Amino acid sequence: MLSRASQAVVGLSDALMVAPLGAKALAATSTGAMNAFAILILPLGVTFLVSSFTSQMFGQGDSVGARRFGWYGLILAAIAQVLCLAMLLVIQPILDWIPLETEVRQLMAGYIAIRLCSGGAAVGIEALANYFGGLGKTRPGMIANVCLMVANIIGNWALIGGHWGCPAMGVRGAALASSISAWIAFAGLFVYFLWQGRVIAFTALRRSEFMRLIQFGLPAGVNWFLEIFAFIFFTNAVVGSLGTTTLAGMNCVMALNSVSFMPAFGLASAGAILVGQAIGAGAKDLVPKAVALTTAATLIWQGATGVAYFLIPELLIAPFAQGEGADETLKIGVRMLIISSTWQLFDAVATSLAEALRAAGDTTFPMVARLVIAWVVFVPGSLISVKYFGWGDAAATSWIVAYLALLAAALLWRFRTGAWRHVQLLETPGN
Repeated sequence: MLSRASQAVVGLSDALMVAPLGAKALAATSTGAMNAFAILILPLGVTFLVSSFTSQMFGQGDSVGARRFGWYGLILAAIAQVLCLAMLLVIQPILDWIPLETEVRQLMAGYIAIRLCSGGAAVGIEALANYFGGLGKTRPGMIANVCLMVANIIGNWALIGGHWGCPAMGVRGAALASSISAWIAFAGLFVYFLWQGRVIAFTALRRSEFMRLIQFGLPAGVNWFLEIFAFIFFTNAVVGSLGTTTLAGMNCVMALNSVSFMPAFGLASAGAILVGQAIGAGAKDLVPKAVALTTAATLIWQGATGVAYFLIPELLIAPFAQGEGADETLKIGVRMLIISSTWQLFDAVATSLAEALRAAGDTTFPMVARLVIAWVVFVPGSLISVKYFGWGDAAATSWIVAYLALLAAALLWRFRTGAWRHVQLLETPGN
């Protein structure tokens, strides 16, 4: 929970420390961060399966085999970095298709380019944190993410406004601080991974295991990519068409919602570790109890934050509403934040169940569910509401509520069918 909360603080600090530069800088930074995350989410989604494999192997008592999956995650991180560098060639042409102001588009392009230079580090942190998490050791990932958070805040202070003799780089400064922080955190976690492995016997990596990670991880990665890409399209094409101020307001709301979602995602991931360990130990009947406990915890957390969003929206949005267009950003942000309070419980259920199914290796159904609900319901519905009926930001935000409600219902149905009990994630003896 603390690990994911620190990741939320990184996004919040970027938005808050760029906010004094005005709505354009805020829109470019927040939307740029979301777009960069969308590029990384496919390899990140695959690395989430590292904890699924390691937790089941840990349940079987195979710590040597579990460590191999830490290395597989690092291989994915290296591949991700190469792909990120290749993406630098097409960022500007892609952004040229988005209906944004020229200045916002230029600022965003620079931000994304710098952030992608640390894509491999971000994936590497996630891979190693999932490896340790699968063993029941969540502290290394927490320490790495907290260090990243602290370094990012210090870097933002130095590079955004120009302090301690550093140049005032504005939006680019926020991106550079995030990239440097990611590499520092990854280096520390990687050194610990090597040190921790000195007492574990080394066995050669196995191509069949790596391909099995890809086999089960790719649907999970596509799952996340489809959802994030739907939100990217929603943010850029639907909300962005309503103007820069509206886009800035939406990004304020999403930054605040990361405070609700990321710790809940941490809780759900912890529950997934328990699910994987129970399955690995041959105790599948313990899984429903673990999932029920996880869901209850996430409901309490996200329910509490939802109440805060509903009762004190002005107080929460005000720190973001600075500089040019501050009054309008505050007005729009408050309206959207109130609506966001209604999706918290749906989000809690969907996250808990999605993580549990992922731990069991049931990754294809969630991918299909997200594909259908996002691209058949959410994207067309929000686009038609805004483009053809002119219903504005409130109607657009309400479609997020509909999306998460339908997703929660679909994943609950899938879990209750018990299909996850028949998934064979690990290789069977002799394979």
